[in-house]
Amino acid sequence: MTIKEFTKVFKQLDAKKSKKKKFLKHNSPKIRTTGIGLRRCRRCGRFGAHIRCYGIQMCRMCFREDAKKIGFKKFS
Repeated sequence: MTIKEFTKVFKQLDAKKSKKKKFLKHNSPKIRTTGIGLRRCRRCGRFGAHIRCYGIQMCRMCFREDAKKIGFKKFS
């Protein structure tokens, strides 16, 4: 179950407290400790092709769009 689906169901269960408690116990998203699923782009939410140096935390596509605003220059 994706995070988006989890929050959608969570809104529906607000009226039913006991079912909400059981749902949280059995269906909460897995907490990631390692791997690609741990790091997401802070701009678009994409998992792969992630740039972490200098604390950027962006995927490469978002980095290319915002590089000049951040202060990076192209060498060639």
